[in-house]
Amino acid sequence: MTWDGPLNEVDAFTYEIPTSYKDEMRVPGRVFAHPSMIDEMREDNALEQVANVATLPGIVGHSLAMPDIHWGYGFPIGGVAAFDLEEGVISPGGVGYDINCGVRLVRTNLTVEEIEPHVNELINVLFENCPSGVGEDSKVSFSTSELEDVLEHGVPYLIEEGYGREEDAERLEHEGHHEDADHSYASRKAKERGRTQIGTLGAGNHFLELQKVGSIEDRQAGDAFGLDEEGQVCVMIHSGSRGYGHQVCTDYLKRMEKSPHGMANELVDKQLACAPIASEIGQRYYGAMCSGINYAFANRQMLTHQVRRSFEKVFGEDADTLGLDIVYDVCHNVAKTETHTVEGETRDVMVHRKGATRAFPAGNPMIPAAYARVGQPVLVPGSMGTCSWVLSGQPGAMERSFGSTCHGAGRRMSRTQAKKTWWGEDLVEDLGKRGIKIKPASFRVAAEEAPGAYKDVDHVVDTCEGVGISSKVARLDPLGVVKG
Repeated sequence: MTWDGPLNEVDAFTYEIPTSYKDEMRVPGRVFAHPSMIDEMREDNALEQVANVATLPGIVGHSLAMPDIHWGYGFPIGGVAAFDLEEGVISPGGVGYDINCGVRLVRTNLTVEEIEPHVNELINVLFENCPSGVGEDSKVSFSTSELEDVLEHGVPYLIEEGYGREEDAERLEHEGHHEDADHSYASRKAKERGRTQIGTLGAGNHFLELQKVGSIEDRQAGDAFGLDEEGQVCVMIHSGSRGYGHQVCTDYLKRMEKSPHGMANELVDKQLACAPIASEIGQRYYGAMCSGINYAFANRQMLTHQVRRSFEKVFGEDADTLGLDIVYDVCHNVAKTETHTVEGETRDVMVHRKGATRAFPAGNPMIPAAYARVGQPVLVPGSMGTCSWVLSGQPGAMERSFGSTCHGAGRRMSRTQAKKTWWGEDLVEDLGKRGIKIKPASFRVAAEEAPGAYKDVDHVVDTCEGVGISSKVARLDPLGVVKG
């Protein structure tokens, strides 16, 4: 279905859906896009979702879409929206099923020349130590009480238990712990699903990727991030809150659809199910969602622990000697209370980022002191077989996008279409000939995640740089991929 609504050009990378498009729209839609993406965007109903989000009570500024936008549940993936704390709403569909799906980057002291003879072995060991696929259990099992400690305290709890270093938390968004978490608002089913999955990749577009620094675009920021030479080896981890977060989202979507505070009858799309932030059900979802944020941080922390152990096994040296240090960890499926300037007024708002990454600039007190002069690291994975990018947050993000930027390449083709277009075995073989070792949970997943099923990540990143919300620091090229 082709979307034929109005999309007015504001500047080279910015387009607007005016409030005149729908009587119910309270604010305009604002779309950041490379000109080459517009026709393709119109083939996806995500632009309609941008307009639908603009109808929600208490929304301020604009309903925003990053250049990696594509259709999602209720909100588009790549959507950002901020809501007044008193008059606004909180929406599970504005966060997503995979609460705090996010990306972590670990740098090493190794060079591509040192690692190339070991890539196959290392990918196999990582595949064994970092379980992937639907419903896969972790190598480490937690009791219910231990799980609740994870949900309450996030990464600091795991570090206390020996799964990381004390300094790890300093290099994570929110220091790997959201203080508003309340696991008592999550169901027993959510906890049962999550209890055995801490330290697993999951399925779909989740992955663990060996990478080399292909180029450094900003030497000052690269040095600050520990990415200081071309050919340096890194590990990128993309995973989220697994069955726990999915169940929290499922539970509260159903409750909000039925609750008198859920506003279901007032919405232009029932998938936008939401509730006033200050309502009882809104606060219950918020507390449970924050526990999902902590779960996902902990999941990536356990995966980092397993990555370190895998390198130690293959190279026979400890992780400290090999320099396996965390660069940063960002989440891209969250709702957070933040302070932003709206129409000249500084105010606290609830920012929903669904398939979008926080991008705070230099000097912001919410980013690690080590990055205060260059801005927050932004991690933008490509699509299996293409490059990824490390960016830095820029002042324009605070002015134009509630401190947000893109989160990846963004799909241009559904998984069903991809499976009809590519054969998994052939794809793995072709990438192998290019020197990229692929270890998928299944060949079906490999076909679904074919590079051609995604947008051009360079165009996505160029757009964000052109808009002034984030800028290039380093390009990372793939060496091997463990695919969920």
